[in-house]
Amino acid sequence: MTFGNLRRMVLDVLKPLEPDIVDLARKIATLSGVDGVNITIYEIDHHVENAKITVEGEQLSFQELKDLIVENGGAVHSIDEVAAGKRTVEEVETHQD
Repeated sequence: MTFGNLRRMVLDVLKPLEPDIVDLARKIATLSGVDGVNITIYEIDHHVENAKITVEGEQLSFQELKDLIVENGGAVHSIDEVAAGKRTVEEVETHQD
């Protein structure tokens, strides 16, 4: 499913050690609408890694991204950030932060 002007998604993903993050990033970069991808590993276990995957572009498809992650043995734990609209709005620090 494609959502109008979905520009950024930040996902918390559990993935196997293979494919490594270089290969997975290259695969994600080939998806329609993807301008860039960043994968950061924040925890490693015996057979899996916890990764933060940030994808930016125009007309991103969450379903295509999720399907690719699942096809490569991973699972999306959560969607931690989404940006949509005509432009990307950066988070602003407030007094509550």
